[in-house]
Amino acid sequence: MLPDDRTPEAATGCCYRHPGTATGVHCTRCDRPICPECMVPAAVGFQCPGCVGDGHRGARRATTRFGGAPGAGDALVTRVLVGINAVVFVLAAYVLAPRLGQVWELYSVGRGVAGGPEGVAAGPDQWYRLLTAAFLHLQWWHVGLNMLVLLWLGPELEEALGRLRFLALYLLSGLGGSALAFLVSGDGLRTVGASGAIFGLIGATVVMRLRDRGPLAWVVAFLVFNLVITFARSDVIDWRAHLGGLFVGGLTAAGLMYAPRERRGPLQALTVLGAVAVVAAMVMIGMARYGA
Repeated sequence: MLPDDRTPEAATGCCYRHPGTATGVHCTRCDRPICPECMVPAAVGFQCPGCVGDGHRGARRATTRFGGAPGAGDALVTRVLVGINAVVFVLAAYVLAPRLGQVWELYSVGRGVAGGPEGVAAGPDQWYRLLTAAFLHLQWWHVGLNMLVLLWLGPELEEALGRLRFLALYLLSGLGGSALAFLVSGDGLRTVGASGAIFGLIGATVVMRLRDRGPLAWVVAFLVFNLVITFARSDVIDWRAHLGGLFVGGLTAAGLMYAPRERRGPLQALTVLGAVAVVAAMVMIGMARYGA
């Protein structure tokens, strides 16, 4: 409640925050007397610290186009992901070879195979491979190509989504690729690479272009080209991880980008939970097929 002319401060002409200091200046918002120490310059006159604080609390928080907290425009998450992949490659290929590759690769042998189940099919204590394999590369050209695409597509998506949402998109895409690979081939699976996450970013870029009605031809052509290469060289390229990452990444991006502004937070949270549920369902079905 705002004070009226009968308040002691108004009656004596003293600052309401410093009762012993006389003043003839009043806050332009609440009309309480304020001394020079409490005067905060405003567009018209001066405001008191209390009204300035109330104004800041009521100010709308700045967000990215799709509701995330804006970064500094430095593509920090993209650069950190590239750095992690590069460090893991050096460790796996040169420092801790071959042990790190054996421990981190997406490896699974089903119960129908002699010695199985092993790896992911062996149970929850091996499910970490679904994530670690998405950061593991054993050839320089493999990590190089994936990181080039990440540096190309990542900054724009990170700026549009914000750091946290972009990181969730990347990790869920990688997990989606691993989960589909396990679902399809969990009785005999050995694969590595961030390609599932990269395909998820390609799918997210397609969704963003559709959402913004921006130029779409180049990214669709890039996607089609990579799919052709994937199936043309399916003997050495894991098409399952590519399609799984594309599906989960596109699904996640659609939920994050098409959520209406007035219900954006809850719907985006449900989108992430839904993507996690899709990944979990693929793993559970795979376990029913191949696991202990």
